[in-house]
Amino acid sequence: MSTQHEGHGRQDSHVALGVEGGDRGTHQHGGHHGHGGHGDHVAQFRRLFWIMLVVAVPVVGLSPMFADLIGYTIPDVPGLRWVAPLLGTVMYVWGGKPFLSGGLSELRSRAPGMMLLISLGITVAFLSSWGATLGLLHHELEFWWELALLIVIMLLGHWIEMRSLAQTSSALDSLAALLPDEAERIEGDQIVTVAPADLRTGDLVLVRPGASIPADGTVVEGRADVDESMITGESRTVERTTGDRVVAGTVATDSNLRIEVTETGEGTALAGIQRLVSEAQSSSSRAQRIADRAAAWLFWFALGAAVITALVWALLGMPDDAVIRTVTVLVIACPHALGLAIPLVVSLATERAARAGVLVTDRLALEGMRTVDTVLFDKTGTLTRGEPELSEIAVAPGSGLDAPTLLGLAAAAESESEHPLAGAIRERAEADGVSVPAASDVTSAPALGVTAQVDGHEIRVGGPRLLEETGAAELEETPAWREEGAIVLHVLRDGEPVGALKLADAVRQESREAIDALHARDIQVVMITGDAQNVAEHVGAELGIDRVFAGVRPEDKASRVAALQDEGRKVAMVGDGVNDAPALARADVGLAIGAGTDVAIGSAGVVLASSDPRAVLSVIELSTAAYRKMRQNLWWAAGYNLISVPLAAGVLAPIGFVMPMSVGALLMSASTVVVALNAQLLRRLDLRPEAVAVRR
Repeated sequence: MSTQHEGHGRQDSHVALGVEGGDRGTHQHGGHHGHGGHGDHVAQFRRLFWIMLVVAVPVVGLSPMFADLIGYTIPDVPGLRWVAPLLGTVMYVWGGKPFLSGGLSELRSRAPGMMLLISLGITVAFLSSWGATLGLLHHELEFWWELALLIVIMLLGHWIEMRSLAQTSSALDSLAALLPDEAERIEGDQIVTVAPADLRTGDLVLVRPGASIPADGTVVEGRADVDESMITGESRTVERTTGDRVVAGTVATDSNLRIEVTETGEGTALAGIQRLVSEAQSSSSRAQRIADRAAAWLFWFALGAAVITALVWALLGMPDDAVIRTVTVLVIACPHALGLAIPLVVSLATERAARAGVLVTDRLALEGMRTVDTVLFDKTGTLTRGEPELSEIAVAPGSGLDAPTLLGLAAAAESESEHPLAGAIRERAEADGVSVPAASDVTSAPALGVTAQVDGHEIRVGGPRLLEETGAAELEETPAWREEGAIVLHVLRDGEPVGALKLADAVRQESREAIDALHARDIQVVMITGDAQNVAEHVGAELGIDRVFAGVRPEDKASRVAALQDEGRKVAMVGDGVNDAPALARADVGLAIGAGTDVAIGSAGVVLASSDPRAVLSVIELSTAAYRKMRQNLWWAAGYNLISVPLAAGVLAPIGFVMPMSVGALLMSASTVVVALNAQLLRRLDLRPEAVAVRR
């Protein structure tokens, strides 16, 4: 049997976390792509990498320069000298296609970056290698082995990169899933099952207990407690009766409602949230990757160095050396290490994070977390548990009862109820070891509560309407409880008030530690909620929160984030519900509590698999460490180019030193190894929330 009380709250049925293999376009700081785009790229680069790795073995092994470098002789077998050129051509055309097409796009958009730099390197290596193979250029310019390694390493880097981008889920699909698959339309004396999309303004629909409301509308008959938490974030159910407006996607918890449809499709509040999420994702997707910025500079550096090299050697009257030096410069400038610097760090950081219960779904959110100076927490389900907890018991003077006995009577009356408040009462009784007597003749009434026979007495448990109906007086403690925003249930025995129960959304034990640790890092903590001002201020004062935004509607949460950003703040938003989705997408970094809805998870750049708010600190710690490794790797990769390119160009030729191509190639490979080893140091990071929270 399901019982009802005024103010009883039905909580979100939290959806299991599952973002590992989903596909969606990157949002928030990354490029905005269609669904499935990154999944396609992952498969493409994975397949291409393995194929090219196999093809590269004979290309490298049968490359004359590589044989001279290592010190072995290629067998004198007819046709064997053509294996490297032919397979190298296959690698250039097939394996190099993603880079060549990307480089062409960057050229057309006049925005040189990584793809154009890679394209330049592999094209110069390809053309010069064929020139040397055919005897048109000096034999030093036969770079088949270098071309093969370059393509394989770049495919590996982009495969790692695309895999990290593909570990996401779709917020918009999850929003759509809130709507029921079917609606019951009333046509005269008949009830016809239709799809919500077929509803029209003015239609009458029947919504049964536990069912989702299929469209925005007005209640024309019935009274029910409606769970609007997935839309508004309000932790308590709201009573809706004749004349009240209701919203698509919310749930009637206890009674039938007849609703006249006022908005359908794009006009509903749910559709409005979908638009906000979509707009926020695309508007925040303009940040450029730091590796691309470095590649753009290196492109112009390499091109400028090549032109100067060609001119200087030509003016010195050495045209052969001019060609050799220029080609060497262009091939060496191609960023082996730079292509792996960021993807390797991101891949290792996301793997390390996942082991600590932090799932990174947007790599640039990970980068941005280190600069955050304001953390905006949603209250319900984030700082609090999102479920009621019995915190205080008041016994009426002269009732002859003590607190355990009163709790036992209330638990007995609520013994058959499935309501969250009834569950909270029973849990407290069990935790306190209270003996719960047997109850009989249990009945319930919407808004009034439950009635039962317990130990020969009529026991009633209910909200303020129960007192209004019976004319009983409330206890002196209860007005103060209501001021705090708590739910108050009154207990009557044979029509006389014998006690009251205070129930409130339970604050997480870890929330205080998280807020103290954020304050220690000079980060401002803000709470935002759809709850009433008194509820929010009570929680804010209890936790030591800097600023409180209360009574905020879903469509206004994103604007509050924007207002903080207008103050010059870098904002991280932490939330778990549908109502948080636009704000999660709008924030500089969105962090979804893993126990929350798919919509929140889909809108965030980072998912905290646990409900521990201290995990926010783990993300900050990881972001700082990962960014430090990225910078180190970029400086190493770019620094190699800044030093090796002038040496390859012959800047020290006047004192008799010109860096051989073979030495440049070995240094290039060494820089890649250094970058990989440096990234591995991230594995040492301890990201356990309890460990990070105590570090200052």
